[in-house]
Amino acid sequence: MKDYGLRVSAFFAALFLIYGFHIPYLPLWLEWRGLTAGEIGIITAVPYLLRLVVTPSVAYVADRIANHRLVILLLAWTSLAAALLLSQSASFWSIMVTSVALAIATWSIMPLTETVAIAGVRRGLDYGRMRLWGSLTFIAASFIGGAVVDASGRGAGVWLVVAGVAATVLAAYLLPAASRLAALPLPSAGGETPQEHSAHVASARRGIDRATVLRLARNPLFMVFLVAVGTVMASHAAFYTFGAIAWRARGLSSAWIGTLWSIGVIAEIALFAWSAPVLRRFGGTTLLLAGAIGAVVRWGLMSLDPPLAVLIPLQMLHGLTYGAAHLGAIHFIGKAVPEEAGGTAQALYSTIAAGVMQGAATMLSGALYAHYGNGTYLAMSAMAAVGCAATLLLSRRWDGGPLWR
Repeated sequence: MKDYGLRVSAFFAALFLIYGFHIPYLPLWLEWRGLTAGEIGIITAVPYLLRLVVTPSVAYVADRIANHRLVILLLAWTSLAAALLLSQSASFWSIMVTSVALAIATWSIMPLTETVAIAGVRRGLDYGRMRLWGSLTFIAASFIGGAVVDASGRGAGVWLVVAGVAATVLAAYLLPAASRLAALPLPSAGGETPQEHSAHVASARRGIDRATVLRLARNPLFMVFLVAVGTVMASHAAFYTFGAIAWRARGLSSAWIGTLWSIGVIAEIALFAWSAPVLRRFGGTTLLLAGAIGAVVRWGLMSLDPPLAVLIPLQMLHGLTYGAAHLGAIHFIGKAVPEEAGGTAQALYSTIAAGVMQGAATMLSGALYAHYGNGTYLAMSAMAAVGCAATLLLSRRWDGGPLWR
């Protein structure tokens, strides 16, 4: 089991190299290639639309064949091919096709990786200790990428992404086979009976069917869960889109803006490092509620345009608003969703809660920020309040066990 955790940790670390290079530095490469702001916006937006169909479909296939590692390998190689083709692309349409393929493939890897991690969590591994390596390499990639771009120019942006994808391909081969883990008994108070263990192994190897997908999509508690975590995650939209812009407008230096972002990620890492005892003490729904309450407070105070001395502790709340909410979501999926539907549940969380809802919140933020500036954060605080109500409903209705057996 320890070897399983190390392999998943290494893959998280490699995967987040892609995100740490792609998010801040690929747009600079697109600009260097001569694309207009409008064209860059289109290239950035299209993957969000296609993701709604592609990512759940890929996750369904992985669940259906009960082999998430194989699908991750195929997606990693697809990402590498797309990144290499993108590096040689010059026209708008060639860049559009290759960059969209790259974004869709790399995004679709994430929920499958979470599913592999949860398979280990079901058998006693600490999710936070595995996932924190992704956050650490994201920070490292941001700093390394900045140094490389400063030294070599914006044209280096795409090659940073190629390097991150190549590392991910190599790390994918280290991922453990899910079939080997499925043969291990699930820990429980009294242990599995031989009949229960045989049924569990058969289910894991058989994979998901369409009836199970429909059962998950129609389950009212799972829908409440998506609303709860989705509104909390979506409430970050104004900050992600306009936070740095607002700070720069008020005179904060680039160094302080980078420091404030790092403080938030460090708070997230600290929670991940201690996630196992925190989850044992409080449980997943309590962590999700803490994230929602933290978001109400954080965005409410951000609307007041606070001074730097207040921004520092507000950034530390990122450990709750993202870290605790995400841990609560992972805990809920691990406990409530049967293992054969894990990938599909993760994909729905990724595309609906962290995709569609955040996309809608981003559009709302854009419309509000032009007229109300930092007052936009009040709308985000209200959104998080909806998450509080949904989480309270979830905690009252969910008995802590699987949604079905």
